[in-house]
Amino acid sequence: MRLLLSSLLFFVIYLSFTACNTPPPTQNETDVKTFAEDGAWCWFSDPRAVYYEGQHQRTYVGWIDSQGNVMVGFYDHQDGQTQTYMLHEELEVDDHDNPALHFTEDGRLMVFYAEHSKETPIYQLISQNPEDISQWETPRSLDLNDTTQYQEYSDTYTYVNVWPVGDQLVMLWRGADFKPNYSISEDGGQTWSTGKILILPQRIYRNRRPYLKAYSDGTRLHLAFTDGHPRRELENSIYYTYYQDGNFFKADGSLIGSLEDVPFSPGDTDKVYDGASGDKAWIWDITARENGQPVLSFAAFPEDSIHDYYYAHWDGSTWESEKLVRAGGWFPEDTPGQEQREPNYSGGIVLDHENPEEVYLSLEKEGVFEIEHWLRSESGEWSQTPITQNSQKDNIRPYAVLGADKDNPLQLFFLTNEYYRHYTDYRSAIKMKLE
Repeated sequence: MRLLLSSLLFFVIYLSFTACNTPPPTQNETDVKTFAEDGAWCWFSDPRAVYYEGQHQRTYVGWIDSQGNVMVGFYDHQDGQTQTYMLHEELEVDDHDNPALHFTEDGRLMVFYAEHSKETPIYQLISQNPEDISQWETPRSLDLNDTTQYQEYSDTYTYVNVWPVGDQLVMLWRGADFKPNYSISEDGGQTWSTGKILILPQRIYRNRRPYLKAYSDGTRLHLAFTDGHPRRELENSIYYTYYQDGNFFKADGSLIGSLEDVPFSPGDTDKVYDGASGDKAWIWDITARENGQPVLSFAAFPEDSIHDYYYAHWDGSTWESEKLVRAGGWFPEDTPGQEQREPNYSGGIVLDHENPEEVYLSLEKEGVFEIEHWLRSESGEWSQTPITQNSQKDNIRPYAVLGADKDNPLQLFFLTNEYYRHYTDYRSAIKMKLE
């Protein structure tokens, strides 16, 4: 009997010990689901995920997979099913090539994408039927760079963005001279104006390239950009302007100039963050509050191996910028004996476009990148909720769904890496968080 009691006591102690030391699941499987087993994106071609409600209630997503196939798909909120379609087979293995999405007034999906720094024009596709991704019109090639005015400079395409602004459709891309270029359609994307350089910093080296993020609230096109690439810039600052009714303005409404005055230099706009007095930075996201005041998120680098996340907003009279958290370092895998090629690739920090007080970010915890949801209170205090925990693989590059109001159960997509050695050598899955 004494032996039996001793054995039972040992068994109870063992169960208690293992229960206390069993790690929690990597993520709540009821909340986080796999949308695509193979998919990736960069963070400079937008919108990447859009909620559209017509006959159906669906969230549409665009990506490029590890074989270089350009893909589009949707999640149906009513039946919980997903559907995908290959738009372009083996375009190029490069995560810079993910498509941007836009819906026409009658509910047809328009998709825009380009290869990375190639002379191949922008591809434009339009679905044949509303809310249907199974049939598409013949693809169009948009050769929009102005090779006459900028004939002595590079003629390439990268990073397509498409945004409705008033009655216009504005396209942005990295084009002639590796600068942010723009084109305007007055007829819903049927025809496009010749591209023009929008932002022109001093050409202190060949192909100096400001990185740009955009967001439209329907009336204003909010733009945030840098001097160049943080790998090439000792002092990379963050700037802001908005476009409305053919003119560009600072956050306080001061006129910068019209479309006739472009290109303008970064110094003509608002300097949100000064890389000369701080650390060099890289823009991550932009949106605006209901009152039109812009909000930005970006990363700054005291060193290439140290990444800090920032939240900046215009309060009506001045720019306020605060450091949220030290996020770790870069996520691309290192190759022994070789220098890291992309040391400024952060996990990512993005804004909820409908509620800028909500932030989704990827930061390094115990050597693995995890996704967190941060919420800013009216007093400016932040609370944090983990979305992934104790993961075995890096979770990176979150993206908040455009058009998803606060009651929408699908707010967020992110990538989970099988591996990521370079933007031309990767394998990731696209995850979605369902409330």
